[in-house]
Amino acid sequence: MDTEKLIKELSFKAIRSGGAGGQHVNKVSSKIELTFAIDTSKVLSEKQKQILINNLANRLTKKNVLILFSDENRSQHKNKEMAIDRFLQIIRKGLIIPKKRTPTKVSKAAIRKRLEKKKKHSFKKTLRQKPKLD
Repeated sequence: MDTEKLIKELSFKAIRSGGAGGQHVNKVSSKIELTFAIDTSKVLSEKQKQILINNLANRLTKKNVLILFSDENRSQHKNKEMAIDRFLQIIRKGLIIPKKRTPTKVSKAAIRKRLEKKKKHSFKKTLRQKPKLD
């Protein structure tokens, strides 16, 4: 996966950021909205697109578009860089295919140990009971 070509497929939009900052916030559009359409990407293969759609399903829109916002800094350029970094992290994590878990059998020694522990515990409980007078 070529990150430079992938970054060229991103589209950015500058928006006015909310929150503290006084008059500066009202004048400057420093918040960045990053959008990436997975379906129309030419860098990703069909298999990679499908993996991303499955792994990032809760982050995508109905049209399989990933949208990220960045407004941590007062600088538009820094926000753009942060959004790109976060985007690349999300894509890298999304492309990781988890290993399939192979079910294992509980060993006989572990079963024996568990049963012995249960017997000891049960014996301890019986010693705590009041003696039966017949």
